[in-house]
Amino acid sequence: MTMTTAKNNRLNENDGQETNTVILSVDKLSIHTDVGVALVDALSYELTQGQTLAIVGESGSGKSIASLALLGLLPNSLTITGKVQLADSAGMTILPIANEKGRNTALRAVRGQRIGMVFQEPMTALNPLHTVAKQIAESLRLSGIPKKQWRVQSIALLDDVNITDPADKLNRYPHELSGGQRQRVMIAMALAQQPDILIADEPTTALDVTLQHEILELLDDLKRQHNMAMVLISHDLNLVRRYSDDVIVMRQGKTIEQGQTAAVFNQPKAEYTRTLIQQDFGQALTILDDNKSEQSTVLQVNALQVQFPMEKSLFGGTKRWFEAVKGLDITLHKGQALGIVGESGSGKTTTALALSQLLGNTARVDGQIVVNGQDIAALSKRELRTFRSQIQMVFQDPFASINPRMTVMQIVEEGLLVQGVDKATRQQAVIDSLATVHLPAEFSQRYPHELSGGQRQRVALARALIMQPSLLILDEPTSALDSTTQVTVVNLLREIQQKLQISYVFISHDLKVVRALCQKIMVLKDGTCVESGSTEDVFYNPQHPYVRRLLQASST
Repeated sequence: MTMTTAKNNRLNENDGQETNTVILSVDKLSIHTDVGVALVDALSYELTQGQTLAIVGESGSGKSIASLALLGLLPNSLTITGKVQLADSAGMTILPIANEKGRNTALRAVRGQRIGMVFQEPMTALNPLHTVAKQIAESLRLSGIPKKQWRVQSIALLDDVNITDPADKLNRYPHELSGGQRQRVMIAMALAQQPDILIADEPTTALDVTLQHEILELLDDLKRQHNMAMVLISHDLNLVRRYSDDVIVMRQGKTIEQGQTAAVFNQPKAEYTRTLIQQDFGQALTILDDNKSEQSTVLQVNALQVQFPMEKSLFGGTKRWFEAVKGLDITLHKGQALGIVGESGSGKTTTALALSQLLGNTARVDGQIVVNGQDIAALSKRELRTFRSQIQMVFQDPFASINPRMTVMQIVEEGLLVQGVDKATRQQAVIDSLATVHLPAEFSQRYPHELSGGQRQRVALARALIMQPSLLILDEPTSALDSTTQVTVVNLLREIQQKLQISYVFISHDLKVVRALCQKIMVLKDGTCVESGSTEDVFYNPQHPYVRRLLQASST
């Protein structure tokens, strides 16, 4: 019996229908903290077989925790009330979602087997110490597949999620895969237990625009093949509009609007929904190219090439090298912003790390990187440590890149501390830097976990700005933020660019954000620059077929 047939038999023993069967009913689901703050307030919906329900809203709206509650994956300090029912051969069975003894035991048969989950960040959700084969095998073991069939089933699952050369990928570790491949492995693991419902929590957050559509089309196809239902949690309204049947708009735990996706998008009733749909990132600053002398050139890169070792020889040397970046040339003037775009694995982040001198010792870097007239390769380690203040980097995930045990004051002042600046000067500089990113002075005593995603990204920005750099490298700084916070951060970056005349190298897969911030653009594919020029020229008149495809994907 095939996976899909077994599952359909389980759902349809009591009725002959294969569609429009309610398989999940959520009635007045509420989640409160121990001090009575409502994180989710009376959420209700019904999910039918074959349906995709999207739950959208900004950071902190309760989207993810409402779904985690169904599987009993929330801490015991939260109070969960409401009624959740799941269809089975006996009709509708009530799930024990409240914090009570025996909840975990009762939900163990539901997790993975009835309701599967694809988590937001596969690099965090996958075990870095285990191969892909071992991690998929764990899911197969839980679904009762005999050990001798694990390899064949694993290859079939990877094949289902369109991973090329699946037999080779089984022996890889998560860090050896691209973002898109890791996300596909997560989906394969979720499918291994043949769930009736798949919860996809921001499954495309860190992926480029072409991969976003690939992953969601894949989920849509798999949903139909396996006759599943899907709950899609996202802050990307373009994707929600295209890939969902119904939508729930949430804000601060409350349901603001609910209905068929087409009806909600075409005639939104709530003002908040209209605001979400009509996000305006504004326009990039107009910076004239007159008088761009050599003195105003902040960054000059000539023939940058980065290689990573792929295969060791018998005697420990490197036999084969992988070319991640191939012969890049960049010229960036004072106050300008350069957007570097491209799909996962195109070399964007490698370029950023090379410019920041943050690549590991195993990487081989050739070419010339000149910042403010200084060839970085000519600096000694001690000179580079001092020179680093001129080049600062803001990473994609602020929660991962800032120390959770430090206060905001300690995080932001760290660079000045290394340079030996006295305490009074440091503290004043922190207050000034926080003011630049529009955070109040009292935030200096908070810890990262007490801040929202947007606030943490501002802290990471303040930490970079306190060093008064002339070049700021931003690696996907808005990808993990909801659309309203993205607009705020882009406006802030534009304001800082104008006020401080800082140059940006801005790496992103979001072309709307790049267009709103950057005067110049460079499109990478497989480590090579396929097109570059002024942002508006490339957007209005793209020359390369790949660039045309990227722009088309971002507008649908």
